[in-house]
Amino acid sequence: MVKLFVATIFLFSGVTDVMAVEEAKYEVITKNEQFEVRDYAPHVLAEIIIEADFEDAGDEAFNRLFRYISGDNQSRTRVAMTAPVSQEARGEEIEMTAPVGQQRTEQGWAVSFMMPDTYTLKTLPVPDDPSIKLRQVPARRMAAVTYTGFWSEKSYLKYKAALEAWIANNGYSISGAPVWARYNPPFMPWFMRRNEILIPIDASAPVGSSVDETLTKRTGNTGI
Repeated sequence: MVKLFVATIFLFSGVTDVMAVEEAKYEVITKNEQFEVRDYAPHVLAEIIIEADFEDAGDEAFNRLFRYISGDNQSRTRVAMTAPVSQEARGEEIEMTAPVGQQRTEQGWAVSFMMPDTYTLKTLPVPDDPSIKLRQVPARRMAAVTYTGFWSEKSYLKYKAALEAWIANNGYSISGAPVWARYNPPFMPWFMRRNEILIPIDASAPVGSSVDETLTKRTGNTGI
């Protein structure tokens, strides 16, 4: 029922290409097949923690975060006085961005929407839902693996393990918790969905990376 509700929101709001308007900005440092090392620019997240299993957490959080960017917030924009004397502060709509992130915490699953670059922590409207928090994320280096398929915990664990092995085999050190990233709306066919696992790593260059050696042979430089 929840998944159907989310899909209906997208379809009847006319946002057929939602989550493709703006993406988190990053620079690719190293690439090898479906694996990449990226440097991400600082950005702001709207985040909520849900106590549920892997798949249900994403559905529940998505609805609440979507309501926030759709106007369920306390807009800080001043409204000019009009006649008659009746004034209503309407919530501010915020453009949808990609990806939708999901990360395990001690309290549950933290699900987040990236906020557009035009906003800062000071200019974003305050969420009406007190469970939604706004958080500044600093610039950081991330290892990433991209895959298509169902939004299942089985796929998540499979590709997370593959990325962790790739990180270890190429001389990088993990510096944070993994993030599951989704780039498509729920009604997108499973075989067309772009999914990623992102893991923070130390910004220092790896030692003896076979990937760097392969890129050197192909392009004449390391790409770093």
